[in-house]
Formats: sequence, structure tokens, C-alpha cells
Amino acid sequence: MEERVITMPVVALRGLTILPGMVQHFDVNRPRSVAAVEKAMIGDQKLFLVSQRHPEIPDPELKDLYQVGTIGVVKQLVKLPGKTVRVLVEGLERAELLDFDSQEPCLIGEISSMEPEQEDADDLAKEAMVRIIREKLEEYGTVNLRAAKENLPSLLLINDLSELLDQIAIQLPWDYTVRQNVLECTLLSARYETVLQTLLTEMEVYRIKKDFQEKVKADIDKNQKEYILREQMKIIRQELGEDTSLSDADDYQEKAEKLEAEKEKLLKEIGRFRTMPTGSQEANVLRTYIETLLELPWKKMSKDNDDILHAQEVLNEDHYGLEKVKERILEYLAVRSLTKKGTSPIICLVGPPGTGKTSIARSVARALNKKYVRISLGGVRDEAEIRGHRKTYVGAMPGRLAEGLRQAGVSNPLMLHDEIDKVSSDYKGDTSSALLEVLDGEQNVRFRDHYIEVPIDLSQVLFIATANTTQTIPGPLLDRMEVIEVNSYTENEKFHIAKDYLVGKQRERSGLTEEQIVFSDKSLEKIIHNYTREAGVRNLERRIGDVCRKAARGYLEDKKHSRIRITESNLEKYLGKEKITFEDANEEDEVGIVRGLAWTSAGGDTLQIEVNVMPGKGNLLMTGQLGDVMKESAQTALTYVRSICPEYGLADDYFEKHDLHIHIPEGAVPKDGPSAGITMATAMLSAVTGKKVLAKVAMTGEITLRGRVLPIGGLKEKILAAKMAHIKKVLVPEKNRPDIGELSKEITKGLEIIFVKNMEAVVKEAFA
Repeated sequence: MEERVITMPVVALRGLTILPGMVQHFDVNRPRSVAAVEKAMIGDQKLFLVSQRHPEIPDPELKDLYQVGTIGVVKQLVKLPGKTVRVLVEGLERAELLDFDSQEPCLIGEISSMEPEQEDADDLAKEAMVRIIREKLEEYGTVNLRAAKENLPSLLLINDLSELLDQIAIQLPWDYTVRQNVLECTLLSARYETVLQTLLTEMEVYRIKKDFQEKVKADIDKNQKEYILREQMKIIRQELGEDTSLSDADDYQEKAEKLEAEKEKLLKEIGRFRTMPTGSQEANVLRTYIETLLELPWKKMSKDNDDILHAQEVLNEDHYGLEKVKERILEYLAVRSLTKKGTSPIICLVGPPGTGKTSIARSVARALNKKYVRISLGGVRDEAEIRGHRKTYVGAMPGRLAEGLRQAGVSNPLMLHDEIDKVSSDYKGDTSSALLEVLDGEQNVRFRDHYIEVPIDLSQVLFIATANTTQTIPGPLLDRMEVIEVNSYTENEKFHIAKDYLVGKQRERSGLTEEQIVFSDKSLEKIIHNYTREAGVRNLERRIGDVCRKAARGYLEDKKHSRIRITESNLEKYLGKEKITFEDANEEDEVGIVRGLAWTSAGGDTLQIEVNVMPGKGNLLMTGQLGDVMKESAQTALTYVRSICPEYGLADDYFEKHDLHIHIPEGAVPKDGPSAGITMATAMLSAVTGKKVLAKVAMTGEITLRGRVLPIGGLKEKILAAKMAHIKKVLVPEKNRPDIGELSKEITKGLEIIFVKNMEAVVKEAFA
């Protein structure tokens, strides 16, 4: 290959490659390129045209340019506005860029000219190459009709292989990088392979493109056909005055397509709805059904707040005490944060009214950033309230679970089942049995509502139930829930709740500010002790509200508008005489009178059991409206006392000649429960033996025929009642020792708690 080195102006092309024999015009606006064209026009009008490797580089260096370019001659030069020059050039021959000087206004390059190519194929091989190229060109024409019409006729007439290859690269709409590869091929066979490979690639691209276009066209034709038919149906319905259902069906269809789940059933029902006459009863039923399904949150979930510190802060902010409940919620959060999932527990908060069970659920929802749905189950006796009505019934509607999800708008809300202990049953079904599937983490993944007819996933719902007692909750249902007891508040806890929460709440409801009314600590303590008697704080809040309302009136009547202070001394002015007086312990030790402890739905209370002995025939009289359980305890206690009487020197026929009368005051209040056995036995034994019982002693526990003391429940409330009555010593069954250990020191402070196993220990501690 003969080489000669010459110098000439260089123009760097962006996104363009000029081949020998190619006539091309392009615009030049870079100062160096314009200067190179002008320098060429002054001389022999020749310049070196080389492509940039990266078109975006504004001022290319030698490494930014391809090594092989084309020597071209300028045929025409036109100056355009904005210092732009339009140049028409013709490529003459291949050349190689060795170096260039960028010091002058234009690029001056050292150019080494190259022979066209090396002939590395004989005549037969060339002829075969020409024929193959022509065949592929004809195939190319079948997929690219524009090229077949404009370029192929002239290309198919060329017989010289080298010219054919160059002209194909020049005339077909190929990328500049492909043309650069053709330009750099010094061997004829290499150039042939490059052109052939590009032809095959372009054909495949055009085929794929054509397939895509045909598919898109088919879809468009189908949609166009459906659109035209729908428009025709719309016009027909408009003429008949029935155009609403079709537009509704279109809206339903559009919304259904956006759903991620349960599309099939929904689209089928929408198709049925489309064909129904407007105004028919069935169409209205189907419309309601479709709208219900569309409003359900299929797989739509809110993001939970897994920040344990935030949850702890919210729970402490909303509630004072309730440590067990808070601890359980924080444990749930910790597990969920570590596993990034976790089955939601079914928590049941059990406790007396007014202890804040419902508000705890609301606070948990706020702490977890969950939607809050409350379902009141008090008095619900129809199974369809839970499972929904079948669509065949008139006025059918989904159950409360599905309706709650629809209201929440997400599939992972916090759902509160309020008063779950008050559901009932009738001939329509057992409501509590319907709840078995709902409140079972293993079964509620595919809960089936009779109305919805499509399985609903309830596994992401955080269920919290509330109840006043577990005694009326069926065993299988109770077994599915994790019971957390929300016990009575101590007076100290009530004081903090009143001071931190209730006063501010009632003050705001009455339209007062802290500058207008203030409660002293002593006044709050007096309201708690002498004006309310409850386990919770509901009545306490009412009494504070009473004070605030009367204070609001007084504030407006007082023209001076002075600040109102509620103190212990002026509290009677707002609330009247004291409503509650606690019966204190007896001042003196007495015979036949024993103080017992009882649990009520409103908290704990003390019961004074009195026994009198009189001549008679061995009868046992019981008054005070006692229940069956307490009557049995009295009979058991009497049998035990009779069995040990010889130890106290009583005659064998003593009980045949005397009657016993047991009385528990406040006869209008029904009393029942298995915790007064040892109290009645002690009172009987004291009455028949004449021994006095200590006034400062109270006791609770059940008795057996042999005098064993059995464990009881409700200890926290009973201990609180003893403390309110200023009792000094409390007798508790030995088996309740762990329950006492769980009580805070605030509750047990000042009390001597004695654990007893049998009646001998009770007698030893109770008798003076």
C-alpha cells in the first residue's frame, strides 16, 4: 500500500461520516470548522473530513477523533444567519489522520492517503459476494418498502463489488458508526462482511418493528370497533332515554381494570350489568354490588409506624398507668419491626366500665399510624351482621367487617370489636360462632362474606376487642383471643388522670381557659373519694364537668370576671353534699360480725356479714338477696362449723336447739360469688362460741367442707376496697400469693396481707 503524507485543513464531523463517492451537505458553526472550510476555499478546495467518536465534545483533540476519514472537495458554500455555513462536499478517497496542529485558527492535519482496498478475493469469490448482496438487498426491500422504491433499483445495477458496497453504505439510511466501520475496512472481504451483517441486522429490526406495528394495529382496530359499537349503543339508549347504565358500566370497567386483585369476578358482573335494562330491580342490586366491590381496599395498605419510642410516647401521652397493656402493644411493635411482617394478634381488653378500654384502642391506632374502625357488638344477635346477607335477599348488604374495611380504605386498619361479651344469639344464627373465623389468625386469610362472595384477607387487620367480663364470652371464642386485664384505678391513678387529662378536657368543653378556672389537688382528691364510686373514671369526668359548667355560669354572672378557684372547702357549692361515704372498719371488736371483700362490676366493695344465734330447731335463715353460689357457701360453712364445735366445748345437740340467721346489709342489691365462704364461716363460729372478731380485719376466700381455703379472683379491686375502708389486716388464700405479687406497692402500702391455707389459720388471725 503506497502512502503519501500531506497537510490540509481538517473538519471534525458530529454524527456524520463521509464515504468516497458520497455527496453530502452539512452545516458548520464552530469557529475552527468555519475557518478550515474558508482555508480550503482559498486553496484547492480540499479538506479532510473525519468523524468525532463522541458528538457532544465541543473542542475535540486527536484522541476524540476516528483515525480514518475521507478527503473531500467543497462543491458549494452558502453562508447562513448566525455565523453558520452550509457546505456541500464530495468524498474523494480514504485517508488516515496522523496528527494535527491546533495552534492556527483552524485544525491543520497531517494526512496519509490510502489505496481503496486490498484485493483479497478472486473473481469467482467477488461474483458470489455480489450475488449474495443482491439477494439480501431484495429481501431488505420486502421489509423496507421506501428503500425498495428509492434506492434498490440503482443499487441492483452495480456490478463492481467495491462500488456496490460503498453505495449501499451511502444510500441506505444507516447510522454514522456503521458507515465509519465500512470506511475503516481496508480489506474488501472485511467490508463485505460488515455490509452484509448490517443488512441482516436491519432486516431483523424491520421485521420485529413490523410485527409490533401489526399487533398494535390489531389492538387499535379492536378497540376502535368496540368504541364504535358502544357509541352506537349509547345513541340508541339515549333515544330510548336509557343512557345512564352504559356510562356507569364504562366507569366501573375503567376502575376495575386498575385493581390488582379479584378482577375476574368483577369484570364478569360488569358485563352482566351492561346487558341489563336500566331501571330493573336486578340492575339496581347489581349496581350496588359492583360499587361495593370497587370500594373495598383490595391489597391497598397503609404504612405502619414501627418506631417503638414514638408508640411509647403516644401511649403515655394518652393514658396514665395501664402498664400491662402498653407493654403488650410495644412487644407487638418490636416483633413486627424485626420480622417486617408478623401475624396481627387478637387482643381482648377486659375490665370494668370507664377504665379506658376503647380509648386505648384509639391510642394504639394513633401510635401505629393505622386507620381506626370501631364495630359495636353490644346486642348484635344476627349472624348476617358479621357475615353479610346473601344478594338474593331484598335490601342485602355486606357484614360489618367488610363495611369497616370499606370505610377504612385500607386492608390493614385497627378494628375495634367493642363489647364483645354482649353479643347474643337468636333463631337467625349464633353471632359469637360467626366471630370464630374472624378472630382466628389461621383462618381469616380467606374470610368469606355472604354478600361479597369473594374471599377477603383479614390477616393484616389488627383486632382489639373489649369486654367487661369474660364469663359471658363463649369458650372457643375466648380461646382465640389474648386477654389483657384492664383493672380498676387506684385513687392515686384517678388523681393523675383527672389532673393531666380530664380537667383540661372538661375545661375546654365548657369554654373556659386555665386563666379562668383552676382545680386544687385537694379538691380533685375529694371529688374522687366522696363524689364517685367506680372502677373507672367516667363518673369522675362527669363530676368535673358539673363543676366546670357551674363555674362557667358563675364566671359570666360575675362582672369582675375574677379567676375561679375550686378548693376542698368550696366544692360543696358546686357538687352539693357528699354522695359517697365509705363504711369504715368497726371501732370495737364484736361477736358475729365479720368484714368480707367482694368484687363488683364497678370495682371492689366491703361486705359486713352478720350472724345471730337464737333458740329454735336448727334452721339456717339467709337474708340480703343472696345468690345460689353464696347460699351454697353458707351451707358449706355451717357444716364445717358444726364439725369443729366439739373443739369449742359446745353440746352435741346445740344446733338442734338453735337457729342461725345470716344477713348481709343492703338487701336491695343482689349478691353472689364464690369468695365469701371463709367470711361466713368465721362469723358463724364467732356467733356460736361468743368469741369476738377483730374489727380491723377483712377477708376473702372460698371454703370447703374440710376447712381448706380456695383461691378467688378480683384481688386488686378487693384490696383497694379494704384500703378505702381503712382496714389494717387482710386475709387472702395462699394460692393467690402470685396475684398479690403483681400488685404495685402503691396498692398494698399500709396493709398487712396474711396468706391462709385453712380455717385454722383464719381463726387464729381473725379472733381477738
